Formats: sequence, structure tokens, C-alpha cells
Amino acid sequence: MDADALFDQVGEVVRGSAPRELGPVHLYVHRNGVKAWYGDRAPANREHYEAQLIRADIATDAREYALEIGFHAEHTREPDNEATITRLRAHENAWRETLGKDAVAGAFLGRDSWRRVSETWLDPDLSDPDTPFEIGVRLVEYIATLEPLRRTP
Repeated sequence: MDADALFDQVGEVVRGSAPRELGPVHLYVHRNGVKAWYGDRAPANREHYEAQLIRADIATDAREYALEIGFHAEHTREPDNEATITRLRAHENAWRETLGKDAVAGAFLGRDSWRRVSETWLDPDLSDPDTPFEIGVRLVEYIATLEPLRRTP
């Protein structure tokens, strides 16, 4: 399965499964992934959820590539990103139980000034017909777990 078709399908899983009580989810499918966010419809939203392929030179334990799934804070100013992750870390006991030990809260892969709460799947089989569903379900788990915490003052 090519990446475009894969992430189109992931987007449909997210669209159909994201918690309705959070409001309308916005999606942007791109060549190597899919972004999901709430609020402003502009696709440049600096805080979003994403499933994306990353190169092996960034995910150094991968042979060819990795799939990253989770939440990103990509503000222009590093302190804004750190503040976002600090708020989420304050609730780590709440999200760790659902997201598990593979979820990493820290620097973004490939750009130290951004932050993330995400996991990587090393060299996943993208040809498996269940893969888009598995990715979409996992991304929705991040959304359902972290989005209410992000909204907590």
C-alpha cells in the first residue's frame, strides 16, 4: 500500500472514531502522514496529533523507517513548546496508564526545539491491510487521552 492511500485510510479511521464530545476534528493528510487537531481550521495548528513516517537517520533504531504516532507541540518559540509538555507531564499518571511505557514525553524527533508525547513503531509492515486501522485507533487513543488534559487549565 502506498503512503498516500495508507494515510487517507488512517484519516478516515480518525474521523469516524475521534470522541465527538471534543468537537469537530480537523484532518490534513500529507504524503508521509496525517495530522489531526481541534479549534482553528488552519492546518498550521501548532499543537496537533500526528501519525507520520520518519527516516531511519532520525529514528536510529529503525532499519528503513519508523512510524511515529502521538501529540506534537510545534510553536515557533521553544519555551511555548516546553510549557505545553510541562502541562501534560503534570498529568502523566493520568495518561501513562492508557498510553503505556512506549509513549515518550520530550524533545521532538529531528527538531530539538519542538516537543512531543509520542511513540515510534520501527519498520512496520505498511502492506498489511489492518495497518491503517491499527494506526488510526492508536492515534485516537492519544487524542482521547491527551486532548481533555490539554484543555485543563
